[in-house]
Amino acid sequence: MKFIVSSSALLKHLQQISGVISANTVLPILEDFLFEIQDKKLGIVATDLETVMRVEMDVESKMNGRVCIPAKILMDSLKNLPDQPLTFNIDSKYAVEITSDNGKYKVMGENPDNFPKEPSADETNSFNMSSGALITAINKTLFAVSNDDLRPAMTGVFFELNGNSAQFVATDAHRLVRYKRTDVVCPKSDSFIVPKKPLNLLKNALPDNSDEITISYNSNHLFIKHGSTQLICRLIDARFPDYKVVIPADNPYKLVVVKSDFQSALRRVSVFSNKSTNQVALNISGSELTLTAQDVDFSFEGNERMSCQYDGEDLQIAFNAKFLIEMLNGVDGDEIKMELSTPTKAGLIKPIEEESNQELLMLVMPLMLNN
Repeated sequence: MKFIVSSSALLKHLQQISGVISANTVLPILEDFLFEIQDKKLGIVATDLETVMRVEMDVESKMNGRVCIPAKILMDSLKNLPDQPLTFNIDSKYAVEITSDNGKYKVMGENPDNFPKEPSADETNSFNMSSGALITAINKTLFAVSNDDLRPAMTGVFFELNGNSAQFVATDAHRLVRYKRTDVVCPKSDSFIVPKKPLNLLKNALPDNSDEITISYNSNHLFIKHGSTQLICRLIDARFPDYKVVIPADNPYKLVVVKSDFQSALRRVSVFSNKSTNQVALNISGSELTLTAQDVDFSFEGNERMSCQYDGEDLQIAFNAKFLIEMLNGVDGDEIKMELSTPTKAGLIKPIEEESNQELLMLVMPLMLNN
């Protein structure tokens, strides 16, 4: 089989899906891209057995065929080639010869029949949402996903579908993020957990715009399609914890701060905190907020004052500064509102202003104060 393709276009498509390929794979063929030519369309597939990504592009070709080409050497060679047409010649033993304007490169391909088959989209339910909405949902929740493999349900984002809304929830037991979209129409109430890796890949592969994407799912897999890009991933087979019970119904004290000032102060003060807990204590009194951190082992201490709007009794409460900084990144707008009650109860973080079709709630567990 033989085909001609633009080197830069091919590299761009390969970069979209190369993140699927794991560094230490179980099967050597998983280090390859599968190239499939059908009616002048080149489909390229990468998989790690859990996630499959596929892109399609137009090529010049007179015949159909399939071959597996090692990913690393192909990507490395394309990165160093200027934009030009490349001719790929593949013989019956899967030897691949790539001809450029000035050079000829050979690489040994593999038999495409050994490449794992894609899961079939049987008995799926489907709904549509905009590409930008899905990216926003991923960006606002992914950082709070747990890395603890002993609790598999928490190692992904929980998609909770209702007739006219979709919620995305992530937690690692220390913090929780719930992001809701009311501009998504789902066929029925349902829920499933999507692993972290495919969501990270989607974030980089999808455009942040109003393009419509189709999301389909069955009991085992999720299928996402946007234009010529397709992602299939295995869902996490576990039960997501009942997160609603940990969200406090009534946190009477309201603290409003300028997000950027609060974040900068946290960054400066947390330098002096204990490295294992990153603990920063917030002392709130009237319209003044004092941030304090100390590392007793090294006699480090730092504190800073800033103004705030506060409605409630004087309060001293401690949080992990690293968590707070990451969570504030996910909140849009200049000001944020924290809803608090006692030093041992979870604090809620919400944006002051939100777009009409979205709702964000973040929860963070406090740390024990070391008085």
